[in-house]
Amino acid sequence: MPVLNVAVLATESLLRSLGKISDSRDVESYVYKEGEGEERRILSMIRPLKHPESLRPLLSALNVAESGIIEVREINAAVGEAMVAYSSSKVDNGHIIINPKDGDWIDPEKLSLIRNQAGLESWKIHDSLPDPHDIRSELLSRVGVDAGEEDFLVSIDQHFVVRGIGLVGIGYVRSGIIRKHESVEIYPGGHVGVVRSLQVMDDDVDFAVTGDRVGVALRGVQDNILDKGSQIVSVGSKLLTRMEKSEIKVDVSVFQRNVLKVGDIVHMSCDLQFIVGRVESVSGGSMVVVWDRPVDVRTSSKKPPLLVQLDAGPMRIIGSVTDIHPA
Repeated sequence: MPVLNVAVLATESLLRSLGKISDSRDVESYVYKEGEGEERRILSMIRPLKHPESLRPLLSALNVAESGIIEVREINAAVGEAMVAYSSSKVDNGHIIINPKDGDWIDPEKLSLIRNQAGLESWKIHDSLPDPHDIRSELLSRVGVDAGEEDFLVSIDQHFVVRGIGLVGIGYVRSGIIRKHESVEIYPGGHVGVVRSLQVMDDDVDFAVTGDRVGVALRGVQDNILDKGSQIVSVGSKLLTRMEKSEIKVDVSVFQRNVLKVGDIVHMSCDLQFIVGRVESVSGGSMVVVWDRPVDVRTSSKKPPLLVQLDAGPMRIIGSVTDIHPA
């Protein structure tokens, strides 16, 4: 189904004006559907919970988002960090909605300056709460299928066992098209299984395309092989490269003042994986990072991995990883 995933930092009341809640865990999902059959278009709005206290849910939402919404209640460090996170994730389309707390005022020009510095010049600023219909219409105009000829990749963020069906993974189609009855490999581990069935938006389907949030029922595999961040690809796919140590280059975010050095602990967010690493060496514009566990990475992707440092103070986003390969 044609779907647009939107990462949203906003109040619950704003989200409820845009869609219907469908799921809640470390993020809340709100869905809006328009049309029927082949003409149906869907907005999937993903709201990270506990931000700015917890960064990881925002990073997971940004891993899959093509557009964004930020509701600004006040200008603070969290707003700047959020804008940098969206920019580093290459979310080039979005809406910034000014909705100050009671009695407060937010200077649109100051907010515009921060937006531009963060790299979100293409985002539209609304100086008051807009008509939800206008926001939905603009977002729906961007809904489209971009499966192309690329191998499929499904990144998993939930899994469970259903009696009579077996192991089910829930996640997002990150590229390509996954089909019912197809043989697949599951990483880490390289386990081979078969797609028993697929569900998208609670409907049984024969295939799922890029952007879909999909349930994948598997047969021929053990019940314990999936975890958050598992990756499903076609058998023999060369889409992923496994790395225990990586040489990386980083486009450092504009507000980041910390300079990484040997021994620093970093985290990388990539296709719903969240991996801890330690900087082993730094040389010019590149560094070598040793990961605490092997990571499966697309070495070519429109959506770059994000490098963060959770103890770096008000700006935890180091920047986007522009180049990565085994070291």
